[in-house]
Amino acid sequence: MKKICTTFREAVADIQDGATLMVGGFGLCGIPENLILALAEKGVKDLTVISNNCGVDDWGLGLLLKNRQIKKMVGSYVGENKEFERQVLSGELEVDLLPQGTLAEKIRAGGAGIPAFYTPAGVGTPIAEGKETRSFNGRDYLLEEALTADFSLVRAWKADKMGNLVYRKTARNFNPMMAAAGKVTIAEAESIHEAGEIEPDSIHTPSVYVQTLILGDQEKRIERLTVSKG
Repeated sequence: MKKICTTFREAVADIQDGATLMVGGFGLCGIPENLILALAEKGVKDLTVISNNCGVDDWGLGLLLKNRQIKKMVGSYVGENKEFERQVLSGELEVDLLPQGTLAEKIRAGGAGIPAFYTPAGVGTPIAEGKETRSFNGRDYLLEEALTADFSLVRAWKADKMGNLVYRKTARNFNPMMAAAGKVTIAEAESIHEAGEIEPDSIHTPSVYVQTLILGDQEKRIERLTVSKG
């Protein structure tokens, strides 16, 4: 059985200043929002955060940006987060922007124990600066190193007490690969079941990758609401 915390403060207690975090989600879909809130309240700083994007101005990782808790952001999308944009342009925040597929593969490789791989994405662009380039079958490829983290924070739909996780539809996004690439993975789940209650074939993240669980309700905010004209 895995550790099941009763408060989100307890769940993030071991995360200290200077830690490297992977945070699941895409926009506001599938983000571990309560774990992020707990980090904002804890006040840890000088964090390196690996995530597709950095939330919005008033929610998700945007809260950590607002509090100046993030030192470096590794992602693929600035999006519509005005504070993210401001900190990047002012030089307050170090940012490593990557093609989204490259980011995903760097994380997947980290979880699989693969130190690096070659990709054609970014050849001939500023992304290639300082990176090894090799030619295969007449095409150039960049060497990209894998990513791992001290902690991975993920959001699951269902979990069991062994730590097996199931994600809900598109909320699956970056969560499974990040769960595998963190030294310690903390999973925020909408429901936690007894061992054996989840159909084995439906499990997306096996328990071996998960160290800590916590049950939590979510607001499930909509990043941008679009409605048809009446």
